[in-house]
Amino acid sequence: MSRVLSALLGASEPAFRLQIQQLERAAGLPSADIRLAVSVTQATKTKIRELGLDPVDTTGPELYAALQAKLRKDEIRVRSVLDVKADVQPIDILQSVGRRLSKLDQHSDLFVVKHAVMKQIIRKLKPKATMKRLGYRSMDSMLKHESIGQLLAACQVTESPDWQKARLNAYKKLQPKDFESKRASFVVPTTKQWPKLADSHAELHKHHIVAVPELGTIVILPMSRDLPGLALTTFVLALHELNDMRALSAYLKLQQVRPDFGAVMRDAIEREPLTDVELGGNKLSWRAVHWFYGHGHAAYHPDVFEPHVQPEDLAWHSVEASVAQLHPVFEFWEETELLGLLDGDNAISLNILDVALGLCNGLAYTERTLHHMREALGRELFALYLHQDNLHTMLVGSLDMQLAPQLQFDNQEL
Repeated sequence: MSRVLSALLGASEPAFRLQIQQLERAAGLPSADIRLAVSVTQATKTKIRELGLDPVDTTGPELYAALQAKLRKDEIRVRSVLDVKADVQPIDILQSVGRRLSKLDQHSDLFVVKHAVMKQIIRKLKPKATMKRLGYRSMDSMLKHESIGQLLAACQVTESPDWQKARLNAYKKLQPKDFESKRASFVVPTTKQWPKLADSHAELHKHHIVAVPELGTIVILPMSRDLPGLALTTFVLALHELNDMRALSAYLKLQQVRPDFGAVMRDAIEREPLTDVELGGNKLSWRAVHWFYGHGHAAYHPDVFEPHVQPEDLAWHSVEASVAQLHPVFEFWEETELLGLLDGDNAISLNILDVALGLCNGLAYTERTLHHMREALGRELFALYLHQDNLHTMLVGSLDMQLAPQLQFDNQEL
């Protein structure tokens, strides 16, 4: 069964088998890999039956085609739920998605840089390429007419690597007092220059979402043309980014007592924070830890997370459950995030985001994406081992030392 997991994850053998053996020994031999492989195989067969196919002889191309056909039908339903008319422009579709996203229960506010502080940073850095791209003649005019979140998104897309490096270095001077609690926002820019910027970004990155985690903003780029699955793909992509922002927000809240808070924040924006916990030779990411507690895999530990982080800060949005809430027909996608079929050595993802990106970008079977299924499956595998008492105790102890370090004071006569 480790071969099944290895193939679904795209892992290298025999390194993966050795990693599993290490995890099994450390956790007391719970056979977690076998249990997960059996569960994924059975659940995948059930979903294949729901598509009207025979799980015994369905090929990879047949399943891929059936999943895309399912999503095409679901896109029609999504647009109906969002009250999108047949003859509207793509920006109207995206604005409808943005409004629905804004109505979601976000569990708690995000810990983000104050808008006034970020405006000062951008003003000092003078993003001239962005100003030209958006058609402004002065910095004051651009700062007046563009919301700070969408302006920073434009800078991320437009400015040079040197400018981005200067932006990140500016974050090193930030302190907790420069932050505030704010609800996540979903923005669809409407000024006339944005569609060209959006099209070039989408062509390069194969998606039209730009996350600005330091401001708690998700910018939905206004596409100039409609695409298959556009509404549903946008909805799913934005929720995926919201989970990433919630993980970063909780991490930064835990770092408030550190004297090098700004440097920690800068590093966390540039690359995913890692914990000191090693599983199978790899350090566990903070995002995986956030998911582990937010997904209900373990009880909340106030001695580790409080006073800065509360249980609601660790809440995790189930993308599939949020989609299912739009209409009962979408319940098919629930609990599919880590499912995949093996056709020989070829894996086919049932993860809704992988399927949506394939449909929206017109990807052929040979070009299919597996990234989000593999990410979810790998997370679930590690979670099964972290459930074991000895490894969970190690995780809690390591987090307590790393995320809430004791402040050291010089001995002084009082």
